[in-house]
Amino acid sequence: MTTTLSKQQCEACHVDAPKVSEEELAVLIKEIPDWVPQVRDGIMMLEREYKFKNYKLAWAFANKVSELAEQEFHHPAILLEWGKVTVTWWSHSIKGLHKNDFICAAKTDLLLSN
Repeated sequence: MTTTLSKQQCEACHVDAPKVSEEELAVLIKEIPDWVPQVRDGIMMLEREYKFKNYKLAWAFANKVSELAEQEFHHPAILLEWGKVTVTWWSHSIKGLHKNDFICAAKTDLLLSN
């Protein structure tokens, strides 16, 4: 599913960039309903688990996510396991969520169909 988020590009995120507000979160998360906002060590993050039939398919997907991260110059945590990849997006510089995280989450979802 293509979303308006997936058509956008990430912008440079500096230490003083504003975090996504609770109101913005409520709107943006509707475009990426399979992603779960969660707090770890006091930092809000977006996380999604993708399932695959085997390790090789999971590995290929993790590589696609890595390529996306390089293109957007925004890098997630990627956990690769047998038949599963967990992707976690957040903005390290602001220790929380920025619109970039939602853009990258939407683009990550598109990788499944490519």
